[in-house]
Amino acid sequence: MRTIRNDAACHGRPAALEPRPDGAGRLRVALVGAPNVGKSALFNRLTGRYVTVSNYPGTSVEVTRGAGVLDGVAVEVLDTPGMYSLLALTEEERVASRIVLEGRADVLVHVIDAKNLARMLPLTLQLAESGRPLVLALNMMDEADRLGLRVDVARLAMRLGIDVVPIVAVDGRGLEALARAILGSTRHPVALPPVYGNGVGAAVRALRAELKGSYPVEPAAFAALLLQNDPEATAAARRAEPDGGRAALGLAAAVASGFGAPGAYRVAVERQRAADELLDGVLESGTTRSVALTDALGRLLARPLTGVPVLLAVVYVGLYLFVGRFGGGTLVDWLEGGVFERHVNPFFEQLFAGIPWPWLRSLFVGEYGLLTLGVRYAVAIILPIVGAFFLFFSVLEDSGYFPRLALLVDRLFKKLGLSGRAVIPIVLGFACDTMATMVTRTLETRRERVLATLLLALAIPCSAQLGVILALLADQPLALGVWTVSVLGTFVLVGALAARVLPGEPATFHLELPPLRRPRLANVLTKTYTRMQWYFLEVLPLFLLASVLLWAGQLSGAFDVAVRALQPVVSALGLPAETARVFLFGFFRRDYGAAGLFDLRQHGALDAAQLAVAGVTLTLFVPCVAQFLMMVRERGLRTALGMIAFITPFAFGVGFVVHLVLRGIR
Repeated sequence: MRTIRNDAACHGRPAALEPRPDGAGRLRVALVGAPNVGKSALFNRLTGRYVTVSNYPGTSVEVTRGAGVLDGVAVEVLDTPGMYSLLALTEEERVASRIVLEGRADVLVHVIDAKNLARMLPLTLQLAESGRPLVLALNMMDEADRLGLRVDVARLAMRLGIDVVPIVAVDGRGLEALARAILGSTRHPVALPPVYGNGVGAAVRALRAELKGSYPVEPAAFAALLLQNDPEATAAARRAEPDGGRAALGLAAAVASGFGAPGAYRVAVERQRAADELLDGVLESGTTRSVALTDALGRLLARPLTGVPVLLAVVYVGLYLFVGRFGGGTLVDWLEGGVFERHVNPFFEQLFAGIPWPWLRSLFVGEYGLLTLGVRYAVAIILPIVGAFFLFFSVLEDSGYFPRLALLVDRLFKKLGLSGRAVIPIVLGFACDTMATMVTRTLETRRERVLATLLLALAIPCSAQLGVILALLADQPLALGVWTVSVLGTFVLVGALAARVLPGEPATFHLELPPLRRPRLANVLTKTYTRMQWYFLEVLPLFLLASVLLWAGQLSGAFDVAVRALQPVVSALGLPAETARVFLFGFFRRDYGAAGLFDLRQHGALDAAQLAVAGVTLTLFVPCVAQFLMMVRERGLRTALGMIAFITPFAFGVGFVVHLVLRGIR
């Protein structure tokens, strides 16, 4: 039986690592682990609230930081992006790996799903190789217990040489013991890695001895990664070694070539074998309790025969009835018609009536006024729709439905050059395409990230735009059907064609399935409020800016010139001339344009066929300025401009085809 040796002195390092407080005197604790194991739930328990979200230096990957108190000691908690290994494949995994390998945390807490110990323990061994104080948090112990799994926690802790704490993050069980373990981990010797067999362990030790430079963590972690040809470890060795890493990299290449298989494969196999041996006598499968209804439902949700009807029901009830009819209909009618038109707008118009200069008064009230247009669009039309969508989205997220949806659509997405993992940014695009474009960085290959970004920019309406369009077409079944077929057909057609054109290998797909749970009201409301707050703080300044630009454009005449330039195009689509203004609105923000379409419908300017054509064209039209800037940041200026050059004529082309078809069947 191999066990982790707990003798730091054998490497000439101190027996205990003193806490490295930050400027605020807080111990820094990093939550590390695979996606969907409950890191965020544990983060919320430890900090009690959502706090600072900022980009990791040099990247656009966000890391959440929060302040908490553990057993009377102030700590800073980092919720790191999900990763399966320190040998990173995605940008998010690279950020999580850097947090570990750059020594940015005083204590590492590896959060794992207790039901999948064997698959997740290899990452625990990698974290142990870093030499940092480490605690293993066995989350979802209630699920493991229900499945009849028994974990000998004391034996596992003895073999690993670290504290192992069973917890249930969603309801707070075990958190007091976890707090004590986190604080105690800084006062006793840190864990050291196991000795791997079949030549791998000897290779790691030899390469470790060759490393002479100074590293943020135990060099054994870098030695193992060098054997796997990890580019980040290679760069670190070139920076740290006196000879630029020539000796160490040469030895790593020579040793790896003698393995008879890729170094990454051999190290992973031996690490998994060591994990399996550590679990011998630790993990037992007792008498499985009767399968709960949620387990059976979870399997049905991932199977096409039963999952597709459920998906259609979710879309109908959640998007059409709740977001479209209730959010975009009932709530918007009450706020826009009952509150703003009757009370708010007349109040503002009276308030600014004393300004003697019409051009200045029109800046605040009037057709393009900051208050009567910008604030009205943001608060009365967009906010209730976005709020309804985020509430619906949070319920699905908290229930564990999204990972099952990823499994369900994986086969279809493969034909579009994507994997089931892409369902997360695609679904998130129905909330905010700008945020979803940022999340595409979680996809493994550049090819998949480019494909997902293109489809988000072209065929995924954000929640506000979707809610307005659904509200507009809710009482026009034919128009709604035309819009749905056109947008969905575009998504599939462009995705399939782009997958054939873009070079690169298809992405692999692996995903942890969290348990299917009943959504917790507190979690749902917290997530909804946080997202609404973020969206509103982002959208209101942009709506006000758009109002100012439209006002300035009207005064200078530039807006009228642009409208006249677009009028022949919209006329070719069978739309009234004033629709050109809507497309200019859409350039500032998609939802701004959708709100303008809502205004036209309210004034009876569009019939059912024209609504369908306008809805299709506006949905496929160029993304808003914020999304375009995110596309530039994530994919580069050339790629972003290339996408816009394709999307603009394509959107009007599809709108023209829809117009011809509808005119032909009238």
